Amino acid sequence: MGAALRRIQLGSALSAFGLGFTVPYLYVYVAQVRDLGAGTAGVVLAAFAMAALAVLPFTGRAIDRRGPLPVLVVASALASVGAAALGFASSVPAAVLSAAVLGAGTAVMQPALATMLVWCSSTATRTRAFATQFFLQNLGLGLGGLVGGQLVDVSRPASFTMLFLIESVMFVVLGVVVTTVRMPRPASLGGARPADGSAAKGGGMRALLSHRAMVQLCVLGFVLFFACYGQFESGLAAYGTEAAGIAPSTLGFALAANTAVIVVAQFVVLRLVERRRRSRVIAAVGLIWAFAWIVAGYAGLGHGSQTMATAAFISTYALFGLGEAMLSPTVAPLVADLAPESMVGQYNSAFALCKQLALAVGPAVGGPMGASLHGPYIVTFVLFSLGITVLALRLGRRLTPVQDQPSLAGVPSRVVAVSLPEGGDGAEAGTAGAGSPSASTAASASTGH
Repeated sequence: MGAALRRIQLGSALSAFGLGFTVPYLYVYVAQVRDLGAGTAGVVLAAFAMAALAVLPFTGRAIDRRGPLPVLVVASALASVGAAALGFASSVPAAVLSAAVLGAGTAVMQPALATMLVWCSSTATRTRAFATQFFLQNLGLGLGGLVGGQLVDVSRPASFTMLFLIESVMFVVLGVVVTTVRMPRPASLGGARPADGSAAKGGGMRALLSHRAMVQLCVLGFVLFFACYGQFESGLAAYGTEAAGIAPSTLGFALAANTAVIVVAQFVVLRLVERRRRSRVIAAVGLIWAFAWIVAGYAGLGHGSQTMATAAFISTYALFGLGEAMLSPTVAPLVADLAPESMVGQYNSAFALCKQLALAVGPAVGGPMGASLHGPYIVTFVLFSLGITVLALRLGRRLTPVQDQPSLAGVPSRVVAVSLPEGGDGAEAGTAGAGSPSASTAASASTGH
């Protein structure tokens, strides 16, 4: 990695470490430590999620007009203020408002960081850059949760205040670190982003919706996050405790197994998938997750011993982790490779919005089903996982060979516009692919890292 990419990855890991400090304990903090009740805690968590949904539709255009760096600095400052305020919030309005500010700031960070990774990587190196970010973020979240758990004490509100202040400082550090990054400005990208922001005026949601491959990827992304991340702490947790008789403390071991698989397997998996077609890798994830849901079904409906049920339930989370490790080098880089030069931020934000919608809808649907409709719950999500496989294979037909398998690119390029929204067909997109003469010419004008 170049110096710019290293600093971006460092800042990303530190912000994840800060989030890991507080997010697992947010419910307990509001409901028990501040004694505001379970209902208020639910409202606070909803405000955190809804704020993200409110700001993401505007984030992409801001990134494309102003660049990802100033947007990320503003977002980190906003998140820092929200975290600090939450640490001192003792009333319902203060807690809800602070959570909304924190949620808005952290939501804007993700597409801004993704766009910075795109600017600092090439088609050939982007897969590894996003895999590294995913690895470091999970490591940061895991370490943050582990350290935070040793510091908090429900009987001492000051211990939680300290956690939120540490999180606030981590966001400040992120802002400071990224301001030291010298962002590469390739000639093609610089020409697409004039200072007055006129480049984004010809794009917008209409252009994105006319790009069939991107629309299919957004639908696929929604199903991915709905069938996995949207169930971790809601439907699957409810199913495990109600149907499988899993002790609440075992949920922590299951989440730890998920993180451990990601951290241990990420770069082993990367070597296996980076020279294979992205669409087929995503399709394989659907099959792995379908098997994971079948294993979960055995845990709750198999009538085996409690030890076997517990082992099966933990294995379910581990299998999800394997799938996540396979997705990190495929999905996020594919969003970047589909984006036209002037709409990188808008494409990243649109995909982040689909993710956030899935994370909002997933618990609302999965929670009640997992708690009471045990058989239908498992069948539903086995079918959703198989749907991932079908959607991924259909998406593969709309991708150019280089988009589907970046290792085919003969000449590394910083050009992001490898597929045009108008029509979205492979033949048209192929004319601007990373291996085309026009892309090679643009790449020669940029500096390596």
